[in-house]
Amino acid sequence: MNIIEQRILRGPNRWSRLACLQTIVDAGELAGIVPTDIPHLADALHAQLPGMATRRGYASLAHAVEQVALELQNMAGTPVSLGLTSKVDATQWRIVVAYQREQVAVEAMALALDMVRAMARGEAHDWSERLAALREVAERGAIGTSTAAVVNAALARGIPALRLTDEANLFQLGWGSRQKRLQATVTGDTSTIAVGIASDKQLTKSLLDQGGIPVPKGGVATTADDALALATRLRFPVTVKPLDANQGKGVTTECADAATVRTAFDFARQYGRRVIVERFIEGRDYRLLVTGGKLAAASLRRPPSVTGDGASTVRELVDLENRNPARGEGHANILTRLRLDELALALLAKQGFTADSVVPAGAEVRLRGNANLSTGGTAEDVTGKVHPSTREMCIRAAQLIGLDVAGIDVICADISLCLREQRGAVIEVNAAPGIRMHEYPSHGQARNAGDAIVEAMFGDSDGRIPVIAVTGTNGKTTTSLMIAHAARLAGLRTGVTTTEGVFIDGHRIIDGDCAGYHSARTLLATPGVDIAVLETARGGILKRGLAFDRCAVAVVLNVSADHLGLDGVETVAELAAIKAVVANSAARAVVLNADDHLCVAMSAQVSADVERIFFSMDPDNPVLLRHLGNGGRAAYFQDNALILEDGSRRLELLRAERMPASLHGHARYNVANALAAAAALMGAGFTPAQTVAALSTFVSDRDSNPLRSNVYSARGVTIVVDYAHNPAAYAAMASMAQSLSSGRRIAVLTCPGDRRDADLLDIGHTCAEGFDELFVYEADPRGRASGETARTILDGARRAGKQEHLLHAIVPVSDAFTAAMERCQPGDVLVFACGSSASALRETARYVDSPAAAPAPAPSVHQATVPLE
Repeated sequence: MNIIEQRILRGPNRWSRLACLQTIVDAGELAGIVPTDIPHLADALHAQLPGMATRRGYASLAHAVEQVALELQNMAGTPVSLGLTSKVDATQWRIVVAYQREQVAVEAMALALDMVRAMARGEAHDWSERLAALREVAERGAIGTSTAAVVNAALARGIPALRLTDEANLFQLGWGSRQKRLQATVTGDTSTIAVGIASDKQLTKSLLDQGGIPVPKGGVATTADDALALATRLRFPVTVKPLDANQGKGVTTECADAATVRTAFDFARQYGRRVIVERFIEGRDYRLLVTGGKLAAASLRRPPSVTGDGASTVRELVDLENRNPARGEGHANILTRLRLDELALALLAKQGFTADSVVPAGAEVRLRGNANLSTGGTAEDVTGKVHPSTREMCIRAAQLIGLDVAGIDVICADISLCLREQRGAVIEVNAAPGIRMHEYPSHGQARNAGDAIVEAMFGDSDGRIPVIAVTGTNGKTTTSLMIAHAARLAGLRTGVTTTEGVFIDGHRIIDGDCAGYHSARTLLATPGVDIAVLETARGGILKRGLAFDRCAVAVVLNVSADHLGLDGVETVAELAAIKAVVANSAARAVVLNADDHLCVAMSAQVSADVERIFFSMDPDNPVLLRHLGNGGRAAYFQDNALILEDGSRRLELLRAERMPASLHGHARYNVANALAAAAALMGAGFTPAQTVAALSTFVSDRDSNPLRSNVYSARGVTIVVDYAHNPAAYAAMASMAQSLSSGRRIAVLTCPGDRRDADLLDIGHTCAEGFDELFVYEADPRGRASGETARTILDGARRAGKQEHLLHAIVPVSDAFTAAMERCQPGDVLVFACGSSASALRETARYVDSPAAAPAPAPSVHQATVPLE
C-alpha cells in the first residue's frame, strides 16, 4: 500500500467542516485482500495500540489504515474521531481523517500504512521508536496551556484563531482590521515598554514604590560581596533573585546568613548578570491576574512538596507524584513535574532530609522555596477572598507598569485582609503571566482566565470583518469585483481575491490565479482590510478547503459542467456538492440562483437561521415567486431593469443599459452577475443607493476586469475578449454576440486538453449552434497530442450539422485570430476566447492592441434609483 496523493484540507471541505487529511493510497499487491483473510490483524493491531480494542470490524484494509491513523493521533495527544474511506477504483482508496495538527496527521497516516501493510503480510516489527517519534512531533508543536486557554476562549466566542507558525505560540485572533495578535498571554495591545519595565524587577519596584504600593526594600548587586553587603544592611533574612528572569528561575527565599546569600547569588547569576537582594517578606504566596483594568482571578500558590507515608523515601515520593497524569514537562500540562535538583537537595538538607530519607507519615517536605507552578507548585483559587483595597492596588500596579495583562505577585499572611495593614507587599509584576493555575487550580473554583483576556482584547466584538465568498462555474470574477467595487465606494478598505490576483483597495498585491486558500488567508491576515470579497474556486476547495470557518454572505452563481473527471469529481451533481461547501459556510445570508436547480437544491442544506436570497433573470420563476410570497428577499430582472424585492416592497435599482458591464444590455450573463452582486450587497447590509452607485460605474475592461467581456472595435468589427472555457460560458458568449451583432458571429476558441472528450464535443456542439464560423486553436494540450483537442471540438461541431467550410483547426492562436479577422466584415462580432489560462490570453491580447483596435466606448450611465411601489 503506497501513497499516491495527499492533501491537507485546512478548512471546511467536501468531507467535513473540520480540517482533514485526504490520502489516496494504492493497495498494490494487497488489492484483493480483505481483513477477514487476515485473522490475526485485529489482535496484532490491538497488541501494538491498546486503543484499537474498540476499533474492530474493518470493511477493508484501507478502513483499517483509517482507524489506525485516528488512534495514533489520539495516542499522540491530538484526539480526533472523524474518518471516511471510499474506493476510487479497483486498486485505489481515498482515506480521510480529521486532524488537530497537520504534521501529526501526516506522520500518523504514514505510520498507519506501514503498520497495516506489515501486519497484513504477517511481518513482525518493533514500532516503539516510531510511536515515540510521533509523540515527540506532537509535543514539539503543542500549544502552551496558557495560550491554549486564551485561544479556546476566543473560539468559544466565535472569534477565529489562526496559528501563524507551527513552532511558535503566536496566534492571530480575528480577521483583517479587527484582528489581534497573541503570544502566550502577551497581546498585540501589550506595550513593549511595559514588558521591558516588568522584566526589570528593580525598575518595577521603583515605579510601584513611587505609586504608593508597598514593595520590599532592596537593591541590585553585581558581585557576591555586594549581595552580602545589601543583605546585612537590610537585616537577614533576604530573598535573592535575578533582575530579569521569570518563572521562578534562580530565586532563593529566606536567606538567613552570609553563606546562604553567597550560594543564592551564584545560583541567581546563572539566570541574569545582575541580582536583586531584597528583604524577605513573611507570608503566603499569591498571584493575582489583572486584565483590562479588572481583577480576573487570584490564586494561593503553594511550593512544590511531598507528604510522607512513613515508608517511602523522598525520591520515591517525588517519582510517585510525577506519575500524576496532570503533571508534564514545562507548561505542556496542568502541573509541572517535580525536580530533585541541587536546589531541591539544598532545601531538603535545611529540613533535615536527603533524597533517600524516609519521610514520616503526614510530614510535608518542601522542594522549592518559591511557589511558581513552573517549578512544580500547586494553586488554590482565592478570587472571592481578595480584600477590596488589595484588588484596587493590584489593578493600579498593572496600570503603573502599563500592562493590559499582568500577573501580580503578592506576599502576605492573608489575602482577605488589607495588604498594607498586615505589612504585605507586591514583590513582582509579570508580563505574559501563566494562567493555568487559575484555569486548573488544585483546589477551589476554576476561573476562565483565558476568557477574561479575550474580553479585554475584544469586548463584544467577534473579531470578524465581513467576508463575502463567491463561487459558481461562471461569473465568479466579475461578480466578486462588482461587490468589491461597491464596498470601496462605500468607504471600506476592501480586499478581493480573483483569478487575476489579490487586490487591496484596487491595488494588486499578488499576481496570478488567486481564488484559493492561501490568497484568501492573505487578505484575512492583512490588518488594513475592512471587508473581504473572496472568489472561491472549485480547485481551491478541493486542494486546501476553505480559508474561513464561515463567511457573512455566500454566493453560488450557477453550476454547470466544467473540470469534470478531475480531482475525483465525475458528475455535475458532485461538482455542485463542492460548490455547496461555500453555501453551507454562510452565517448571515446565502445568495442562490433561482434559475439553476442545483443551486436551488442547496437551500435545503443551509442552516435554518441563515437567510436565503434568490436572484433570477425570470420574474415569473416559480422558485422566486414562492420565495417572495413567503416574505423572502430577492433580486430579479424585469422589463430590462434590475429589481430588489422583499415580498412587500419592490425597488427598481437601474435599467440594464445603464450598467456598463452589460454592454448596453446585450451581455445578459453580466446582468445575472449584477443581480447576484446586488443580492449579496443587500444581504451584507449595503443600501440600494450604494448598490446602484457601484453597478452604474463598474466597467469590465482590460484594466478593471481583464479577459471578462473586454470589448474592442477594429475596422468596424466588434471584438469581445473573454475567458470562456466551458459549454455554459460559450453559450452565454454566443447569446451576447447574437444580441450585439448586425452581421455574422465568429468565434476563436479553445479548451484545455485535460477536459474529457465528452466536454470537448459539447463545446463544439454549443459553439456550432451559437456562431456562424469557428476557428479552433490549441493553447494548453495538457497531455493530448498536438491538434487532438481542436479536432475533438470540431467533431462536436460537425455532429451539430455545421458545414465543413465554416470549421477551421489552426493550432497557433496568432494564426487563428488573424484568419478570423480576415473573414470578418463591418458589423460582425468576433468572440476571442481562452480556455486554458489568463496568462495565455493576455499574451494573445496584443493582436487587438494595435492602432486599428481601440476599446469600445462605454454606454452612458444614469445613477437614479426609483421606487415603483
